[in-house]
Amino acid sequence: MNKEDILLRRLGEDDVISRFDCGDDDLNDFIFSDAMLYFKVRLATSYVLEDKNTKDTIGYFSLAHDRISLTDFPSNSAYNRFRKQFFAQGKMFKSYPALKICRLATDKKFRGEGIGTMMINMIIASYKADNKAGCRFITVDAYADALPFYYKQGFMPLSKEDEDSPTRLLYFDLENIK
Repeated sequence: MNKEDILLRRLGEDDVISRFDCGDDDLNDFIFSDAMLYFKVRLATSYVLEDKNTKDTIGYFSLAHDRISLTDFPSNSAYNRFRKQFFAQGKMFKSYPALKICRLATDKKFRGEGIGTMMINMIIASYKADNKAGCRFITVDAYADALPFYYKQGFMPLSKEDEDSPTRLLYFDLENIK
């Protein structure tokens, strides 16, 4: 699929998605039932990629504000190691601002076409072009089977505590944007 044939659209509370199947019931249910409710109560904003010609939903992502916090680490010393890695000469805060990717999914028909990478690049580019509020990191609670995808995009595990969990907290440092 050509990039020129894709439209990025923010979902509003009255939007309806008629067809989408990424193969995961939870991710499918979110875009059909919950995305508009989350938008209405200001918990998250979702965006869809649509085929300009057919209006088919190719993929979607949902974003919310987050933070990387002292409580995300198994100990104060682990948090301090993380903090010093990025802020060696700064004031110590108990948390640092982040953007959370709440959901990200590609329809099965478009797998392997780079749509997931395109969505990650769109999210990163939006902060490069128009960072309206302080935000240093992007976070995601990635499914275990999606870890290779996120690692390829430059995300890193926040700690070792969730290594064997069904989901793993990852982060991307927006300072890596060129």
